[in-house]
Amino acid sequence: MASVMKEAALKQDPQGFVEVDYSSGDDGCRVVLVVDDSKVQRKILSAMLKRWGFDVIEAETGHHAMDICTAQHVDFVLSDWMMPGMNGLEFCEAFRELERKGYGYFILLTSKSEKGEIARGLEVGADDFLTKPVNAGELRARISAGERILKMENELQEKNRLVSATLTELTELYDMVDRDLLEAKKLQESLIRERFKDFGAAQVSLSLRSSGHVGGDLVGFFQVDEHQIGIWGIDVSGHGITSALMTARLAGNLSGRSPEQNVALEADENGGFRLRNPADAADLLNTIVMNEMETEHYFTLLIANVDLRTGEITLCQAGHPHPVIQRADGSCESIGTGGMPVGLIDAAYYSDFKVQLSPGDRIIIPSDGVTECPDVDENLLDDEGLRAFMEANPILKGGSLLEEMISYLAEYSGGRDFPDDVSAVLLEYCGPVTDQ
Repeated sequence: MASVMKEAALKQDPQGFVEVDYSSGDDGCRVVLVVDDSKVQRKILSAMLKRWGFDVIEAETGHHAMDICTAQHVDFVLSDWMMPGMNGLEFCEAFRELERKGYGYFILLTSKSEKGEIARGLEVGADDFLTKPVNAGELRARISAGERILKMENELQEKNRLVSATLTELTELYDMVDRDLLEAKKLQESLIRERFKDFGAAQVSLSLRSSGHVGGDLVGFFQVDEHQIGIWGIDVSGHGITSALMTARLAGNLSGRSPEQNVALEADENGGFRLRNPADAADLLNTIVMNEMETEHYFTLLIANVDLRTGEITLCQAGHPHPVIQRADGSCESIGTGGMPVGLIDAAYYSDFKVQLSPGDRIIIPSDGVTECPDVDENLLDDEGLRAFMEANPILKGGSLLEEMISYLAEYSGGRDFPDDVSAVLLEYCGPVTDQ
């Protein structure tokens, strides 16, 4: 009977109702459980429902109905209110407590018409009511209303399934990207081959803390000969993968291991290399970025040539935060002229300036992740805050000072994650080494 009724999804029955394409069980039909202690009433209801294309199951008591609902899925329940043993209200309440895969639409059959009784039925979980004796047209209309609800519930379940599947896929992709980013972080950290170097007359220490897996900050140094070294810090605009890729490219342009590619060096007349003026190096980097790199990113730069014999430092500041010099007596001063970032405009102009270090002096080159670190009220540390930190820690040296700076910034920010990458170069000058 059910297979015959499914053949026409839309057809007119003798009472003038449009046939609905119900699909639920293995045979595609909705399953209706009819519960009534009257065998005659069950047969009347079952005959109507089967004629409309439903699979029908009958139960004579509430307990029998519960056994059926426990063993198999039913889509609709038509239950008499007044039954011996477990009445329809008690059965409805027990039915709602079952763990079900989908929703079951529950219609109570009753001769009761009092509003209080109807409210009780709704409270325990009934969806609708039919007054006995049941009118076929009214039953069909109530079933059709329930079908719309079940259809929406099925569609919602399918959408939830798709969302869950998509979320699982996205989680797997995120985990894969996260693993790749962890590897990328290791590769980026490997760009800093040494975080400390003792050149005899001076010691250089480096610090780099990305705000994410990878970042746009990079610091470094290179040695030309026993008397000259270069130090630098860069901060690429933005955060994340694209910024990190640009830092990797720039690291090659400032590498001490490949002097022929290092823009801070130029060939000398003896076939070797010598330091290029920092401003000329910045200008050359600007040309490379504007002409060779198809990117919207730019970067700030502080590059300096250090003469280990005299303590003279020649610097070029291209939009990078001001370096801080701490003298041997503990006093601090910010230096620099500001300048235009690299890779922003073709016509950028860069200039050098010089400072003199004496034995016991040191210079720190921070990124803006240091000077622009906010506290809980969004007040920035600023140059004054960095100088105050340096003046409070004149005894700490090298990596210990830089580690203390990171701890200080973490405390200053209220323990929150840093909003930007944090990096710094520290050069401590002790004067030329004399032969004994």
